[in-house]
Amino acid sequence: MITIGQLANYAGVTIKAVRHYHERGLLAEPPRDASGYRRYSAAHAVDLIKIKTLAEAGVPLARIKELLAADPDRFAAAVAEIDRNLQERAAELQRTRERIARLGAGDRLFVSPEVADFLDRLRGIGVSERGVRMERDMWILLQSVSPEQAADWIADKREAIGDPGFQALYVEYDAAFDWSPDDPRLSELADRARRWLAGRGTRSGPAPDPTVIRLVATATGVSPAWDRLAEIARR
Repeated sequence: MITIGQLANYAGVTIKAVRHYHERGLLAEPPRDASGYRRYSAAHAVDLIKIKTLAEAGVPLARIKELLAADPDRFAAAVAEIDRNLQERAAELQRTRERIARLGAGDRLFVSPEVADFLDRLRGIGVSERGVRMERDMWILLQSVSPEQAADWIADKREAIGDPGFQALYVEYDAAFDWSPDDPRLSELADRARRWLAGRGTRSGPAPDPTVIRLVATATGVSPAWDRLAEIARR
């Protein structure tokens, strides 16, 4: 007969683990002897080694008692089921690792490759990070709410960004966020935008959902100058 410390040492576990297995009902707990100590037998040691082996193999503690009492067929079936569960968990962990790795890609984690490329173009022509962030947030919402419409619109904007006239308008519109609503440049900017749109011709397809646009605007900040530009455009 051996002590709990000897039992733990033989099985390669801690005394704390042995007591935990007692609490879980996995390992029988012998009565105390006349000296007040629990004495363990070889059968306890064998059972403890089995428990440790199953636990290290990934078997949940809740299933170990079932496996220890199972006949060979039930044991094999249970192990196969546990293995399938472990494979599913491993696959999910791999997907999680891939998602975490994509965090380093910045905008590309949240939007389509087409939108991410467009955002890079905006940075390349001098649009502020605030402006790029506003644009990105709009596309995140658009692609979630209406992915087909978003695909049409990003194709149109990627075509437009190749036009130097559109680039100049975009950069100035971005800068206008901080202008005074009384700045005379707003009327000039609105007129240039109108002439550019007229020269480009009409594009088919519905406009982005105005609710989404307003939601993005309120989340990013208020610009009285942009409000003034919108008023001029409505006129």
